[in-house]
Amino acid sequence: MHGRIALASPHNSCEIQHLAHRGVWQGNPCEYSTMLDLKTVLVVTFATASLQAVTWLFVWLAWRRLYELKFLAAGFVAIAAGVLLILLRGEQPAAWAIVLHNTIIKLGLVLLAEGLARFLGQPRYTWISISLLIFQIVAWSAALAMDPGDIAIRIHASTFFTVVMMSVMCLGLMRDRTQPTLLRWITIGVLAEYIAASVLQSIIEYRLPVDFQGASVLADRNAWYLLQGALFLIAFFGCLLFMVSSRLSSALLEKNIALSREVRERRRLESRLNASLAAERVLRDEQADFMRVVSHEFRTPLAIIRNAADMIGLVGHKSPEATRERIAGIGEALDRLFSLIDRFMANDRDSGFQPEMIRVGLLIADVRLHFGMTGRGERLIFTADDDAVSLVADPEMLATVLINLIDNALKYSSEDQPVDIDVRSEGRSAVIRVRDRGIGIPQAELHKIGRRFFRASNTMAGTGTGLGLYSSRKLLAYHGGKLQLLANDDQGITSIVSLPLAGEATDRLSPEELTA
Repeated sequence: MHGRIALASPHNSCEIQHLAHRGVWQGNPCEYSTMLDLKTVLVVTFATASLQAVTWLFVWLAWRRLYELKFLAAGFVAIAAGVLLILLRGEQPAAWAIVLHNTIIKLGLVLLAEGLARFLGQPRYTWISISLLIFQIVAWSAALAMDPGDIAIRIHASTFFTVVMMSVMCLGLMRDRTQPTLLRWITIGVLAEYIAASVLQSIIEYRLPVDFQGASVLADRNAWYLLQGALFLIAFFGCLLFMVSSRLSSALLEKNIALSREVRERRRLESRLNASLAAERVLRDEQADFMRVVSHEFRTPLAIIRNAADMIGLVGHKSPEATRERIAGIGEALDRLFSLIDRFMANDRDSGFQPEMIRVGLLIADVRLHFGMTGRGERLIFTADDDAVSLVADPEMLATVLINLIDNALKYSSEDQPVDIDVRSEGRSAVIRVRDRGIGIPQAELHKIGRRFFRASNTMAGTGTGLGLYSSRKLLAYHGGKLQLLANDDQGITSIVSLPLAGEATDRLSPEELTA
C-alpha cells in the first residue's frame, strides 16, 4: 500500500482474456489463472482511499475547530493521489515517476501520523518524518539507478519507513489518555498488523525473490501486499472515526457540564439579584412608610400649636394668664416637634429608640397635658391602681401610642361621650386600656384594623389616614409590647396595650423585622 509497487514483469506472449464477473485468466497451457491481479487491487485501493479522503474532508469542514482533522484529510488525499498516479502511468515509467508516486503515498502516511499526534495532543516527531522521506527518496533513486528491475532494495526501504512511522504512531497512542483504552489498543493492533505485513513482505522478498508461479490467488506479491494495505486503510479509517466521535462526545459532555454550571451560576446570581431587588423594594417601602408615619405624628404637636394660637387670638387681650399658658403650651409642642425631627430624621434610624426608666403616672400626666392643650381633655377619665409602676420604655414613643389611641377614641365617639383610660399592673405586665363608646368596628373587619391605610367601612371620609394604629403597633414592637382591639358588649372599642414591667426580659424587634 505504501508504494512498494514496481512494474510487474509482463506475462509471456500468451494472449490473455478476462472473463467478465469470473476473474479467470484463460490462455494457452503455459499460463496460470488468478482471481485478482495487481491492477485490480490498485483500483480497489484507490477507490477506498478516495472515499476515505472525501469523508475526512467533509468531517473537517463540519468541525473546523478540530484543525487536526485537515492533516488526516490531507493524508488520505495524498494516498489516493499516489495510487491514482500509479494506475495512470505506462508500462515503462521513468525512474523519477516511480520515486515521485511512491513518495506521495509515503507523504500521506506522514500526514496521517502528524494528524494523529496533533489530535491526541502528543509530541510530534516531524524531524523523523522529514528524515524518513529524504531516506525514501534517496534509497529508491539509488535502487532504480543501480538496477531498475530489482525491487528488493525498494521493498526493504519501504519496510524500514513503515516500521519507524507506525512505531511513532503506536508510541503516541500508548501515551494518550484522552481516548478509551480499548479503542487505543485496537488501533495499536491495526498498526502492528501492518508493521508485521511489511516485515513479512521483506522476508518473502529476501527468501523467495521470484513470484509464486504456482499460486491461484494473488500470485503477484505486490497485489497481496496492496490488498492487505487496503484492509489496513479501512480498519485505520474506522479507528480514527471512533476517536473523533469519542472526542466530540467528550467535548459535548464537557459543554453540557459547563452549561449546567453556568445555568446554576446564573440562577444563583438571579436569586441574589432578586433578593437585592426585594431588599431595595422593602427599603423603599420602609422609607415611604416611615415618612407617612412621621408626618402623621408631626400633626399632634402642630395641632397643639394651632389650638393655642387660636385661643390666644380669641382671649389673649382679655386674659394675660391664659395667654402665658397657651404660649407655654406652644413652646412644649415645639420642643416635642423638634425632638421628633431630631430622632426620626436622624441618619441612624436605630437612634430613634431611646428607652429609659419611666413611671406610668408621669406618662399619663404628659398625655393628659397634651389633650388639655388641644381643648379635649374634659372628656377623658383617667384611673390608675398605682402611679408608681415603672416601665423601661421610650417616653416619646409610648406617649405617641397612647395619644393615637385616645385620639381615635375621641374622633369616633360622640362629643358627649367620655373616654376611659385605665392603667393597671397585671402579673408581669403593665396594661393600659382605652375604652370608648363610639361607632365601633364591624366584626368582620376587626382583624384588619391596624394595617397600613386601612380604615373601617363605617368611618366618615376625611376623618383619618389609616396610619394611627399602624404606627402604634410599630412603636410598641420596639418595646416588646402588644396592642389588642376588642369590641365592647354595648358599643365602641377597647384598645388594650400590654407592656412588660421594668426588670422583665423582653424580646424587642429590630427596625428591619418591623418592616418585614
